[in-house]
Amino acid sequence: MKTRLRALRIDGRTYVWTARIGHTVHSDDCRRFVRLRVYGGGKNGQALQADLVSTYEGGPWGYCATDTSYPTPRDVRTVIERAIQRGWDPLTRGGTFLLRDAGDPSSAPELADFVIADPLLP
Repeated sequence: MKTRLRALRIDGRTYVWTARIGHTVHSDDCRRFVRLRVYGGGKNGQALQADLVSTYEGGPWGYCATDTSYPTPRDVRTVIERAIQRGWDPLTRGGTFLLRDAGDPSSAPELADFVIADPLLP
């Protein structure tokens, strides 16, 4: 399956992003998560990675069967701004900047249907 690249322009810089959907067990419930990868410094720039876990309350067939949450451009912008605050420089050559859960709910960015989690997959 081809990966769809989406573009977002913030303060004169174009960021390209992808989102990969997966599922994980969270508090004994299957939860949808989206691995967000953002590139802002060209093909050699440092990538940003954030794992977003859905806050969907679930339907009659369970969380994973009925959850269709997907990050909006506003969510991606919020993640990018938070990563820059925490030291991500998209112009740094190579590597991946992992945006992790700070553990403090008051410092969490406002995302419509997700919370940022520690990396869920290798």
